[in-house]
Amino acid sequence: MKQTTEYNCDVLVIGSGAAGLSLALKLAKHCQVIVLSKSKISEGSTKYAQGGIAAVFDESDSIDSHVADTMEAGAGICEHKVVEFTAKNARDSMQWLIDTGVDFDEETNAKGETKYHLTREGGHSHRRILHAADATGKAVQYTLSDAVQLHPNIRLFERFNAIDLITSKNDKKQCLGCYVWNREIEQVEVIRSRFTALCTGGASKVYQYTSNPDIASGDGIAMAWRAGCRVANMEFNQFHPTCLYHPQAKNFLITEALRGEGAYLRHADGTRFMERFDERLELAPRDIVARAIDYEMKRLGADCMYLDISHKPAEFVIKHFPNIYKKCRTLGIDITRDPIPVVPAAHYSCGGVMTDLNAKTDLNNVYAVGEVAYTGLHGANRMASNSLLECVVFAHSAANSILSRLDETLTQETIQPWDESRVSDSDEEVVIQHNWHELRLFMWDYVGIVRTNKRLERAMHRIELLKQEIQDYYANFRVSNNLLELRNLLTVAELIVRSAMQRKESRGLHYNLDYPEQLENASPTILSPEEIKSKNV
Repeated sequence: MKQTTEYNCDVLVIGSGAAGLSLALKLAKHCQVIVLSKSKISEGSTKYAQGGIAAVFDESDSIDSHVADTMEAGAGICEHKVVEFTAKNARDSMQWLIDTGVDFDEETNAKGETKYHLTREGGHSHRRILHAADATGKAVQYTLSDAVQLHPNIRLFERFNAIDLITSKNDKKQCLGCYVWNREIEQVEVIRSRFTALCTGGASKVYQYTSNPDIASGDGIAMAWRAGCRVANMEFNQFHPTCLYHPQAKNFLITEALRGEGAYLRHADGTRFMERFDERLELAPRDIVARAIDYEMKRLGADCMYLDISHKPAEFVIKHFPNIYKKCRTLGIDITRDPIPVVPAAHYSCGGVMTDLNAKTDLNNVYAVGEVAYTGLHGANRMASNSLLECVVFAHSAANSILSRLDETLTQETIQPWDESRVSDSDEEVVIQHNWHELRLFMWDYVGIVRTNKRLERAMHRIELLKQEIQDYYANFRVSNNLLELRNLLTVAELIVRSAMQRKESRGLHYNLDYPEQLENASPTILSPEEIKSKNV
C-alpha cells in the first residue's frame, strides 16, 4: 500500500469564508493552523454576499429589538438564548472586522458627525445593517484573505477537498483529523489535527437553481453526519426571492437592500402584487416574498417577476448599488430606468450540524461555524444579514473554546493510510453527470419552495436508488471533485427530505400543501445517525 502524505497542525479549519478565516485569525496568535480551501481562498459564498451585516449601532435601536425581529423571522423556533447571545456580541464582532480592515460605508449627519451608514432589510424594524456599498461580502472576504495569507502561523492549502473526518478507533467521539484530496496532484493525503473546525458553508447546490457558488455542496454537513454528528432543521432551505433572471447572469443576486431602499415588486405590466400576500409589502421576510413571486409566476405562467427601483433618483441608485447597476448595464438593463427581471433561487441552509454556544459538535474536538452549523439562531427562516454576523460571532466563541483547551491531552494513534489498491480510474464519468443533474432537478421539483407528501415520497424513492449507484461507484473508482460533491449532496438531499417528512405543518421556509397550518407547539427537527441507522437495520 502506498504511503500517504501526512500533515500536522493544532487546528484544521476546513473552509475559507468569513467563518473559517475569522476563526483562523483569532487562533493563529497562539497555535499552528491549516486552512483548507476547496478552490481559491476567496471563492466561497461570503464573497457574493451583497447586503450587509446586522448589528445595533443606532441610538434609537436596541439589542432587544434585534432579538425580537430575529425571533419573529424564525417563525417561533429560534432558540432565544442563542439569538440573544448573537445580538449581544454583534457590535464587538463588527468592531473586530473594522479593526481588521473592513471599510464599511459612512455618512455625515446634520450635526456634521461621521457615522456608519445603516440600511434596512426585510424583517428588520430598524436600520441596523452595516454594509460596504452593495458588495459587503467581497469587502469582508478580501480583508480576511489578505490577513490570513500574511500570517506566519497559518498555512493555506488551496484546491483541496475534504473527504471524511477520521475518528479514533478507541473513542468514536474523538476526531484525529481528515482525509483530503489534493486536486493539483490528484492524491489523497492526511491532515492530522488536535481540533477540527467545519466552516464549509451551505448546501444549496443540491437544487437546480441556486445563488450559491459551485463549491456549496454540503461537504461539512455530510462529513459530520457520516462521523456520527446530529443535524437539525435541514428542511428549512431559504430561497432568495430575487436572483437576476437572464441567460448570461448565472447566479447573480439582487440584494434585499434594494427592497429596503424602496424597490417595488411588479408584474410585467407594471402592477404591484405584494399587498395581496403581506401587510409589510416588499419588506416582508424572504420566505413570504419568495412564495409570492413563485405563486405569481405559476399563476400567470410567467418566466419571472420584476423588481423596480427606477422611481428613485438615478444618483441615489448608482451610489448605493454600484455593482448591481454595472452588472445589469452589461446585460442591457439600466436599473435607474428599467425594472429588473428576477426569480427565486436556493440561497441559504438554515439547518446544519448541531452545535452549542461554543460551536462544539457531538464530536469532542470538532467545531462547526457558519452556514454549515445549526446553532438555533435562524429557526424556520433566516433574517437578512444575520448570516455573516453568525459567522464572526461563533468563530470568536469557537476560538475562545479551542484556546482554553490547548493544554488538553488528546488521543494519539496511527491513522490508516488511504487504500486505493482495489480501485481504478473511472471510465464512466457520464454516470456522475447524469446522477448529478437528476438529483438537483428532482430536489427543485419535489422539495422546493412548495412541497407535498407525495412529492417528498417521490424524492426519497429516487434518493434510495441513487444511493446504491453512488455507493458502488465510490467503492470502485478513484475519487474526483464531482464524485465527492455528488456523494455529499446526496447525503444532504436525504437529510432535507427526511426532515421535511417529519414536519407535519407549514412553518417558515417549509411549506407543505398537505399541512398548511402551523402546530401550536413546534420544535426543531433533529436527526441522529444512530436512530436512522437503527430504523434501517
